[in-house]
Amino acid sequence: MKIKKLSKNFLINLFVIVTIFSLDRISKLYVIYLYKKNFNSEIFTSEFLNIYLIWNEGIAFGLFSFYQDNLYNILTVIILIIILIILFFLIKAEGLKKYALLMVFGGAIGNLFDRIFYKAVPDFIDFHVGNFHWFIFNVSDIFITLGVIFLIYLEFVDNKGIN
Repeated sequence: MKIKKLSKNFLINLFVIVTIFSLDRISKLYVIYLYKKNFNSEIFTSEFLNIYLIWNEGIAFGLFSFYQDNLYNILTVIILIIILIILFFLIKAEGLKKYALLMVFGGAIGNLFDRIFYKAVPDFIDFHVGNFHWFIFNVSDIFITLGVIFLIYLEFVDNKGIN
């Protein structure tokens, strides 16, 4: 009975990760396709949202972008180590915390895939109000951010009664 439950949980976890990864891959491939078709990185513009392809060689939101291969490779290895640490916590997690970690893990795998195969992560979602633009991001970044926000929320809820 315990093996059946483990198998069911594994399949649910795998489904969440594969779904996040697939949504990310499909969106990135579609934006890259539109970019190549139109020969223009500005794919869509509106009052509050632009779809604008950039290649991010740094970490979250383009921070620490490097143009040297050695630094880029070191950064990629550090990100891989962090993903393995997340996997370790994911294996031990239970309940809602597990789903928050699954979101972070699925998004991180999506961006790691791009780092390895493209040597950069395609970012394309640009929210803005007037001339104030937030960082350009992608679907993986959305899941990573939501997962981290959810983890922070769970920490506050779990630790609320400890005082």
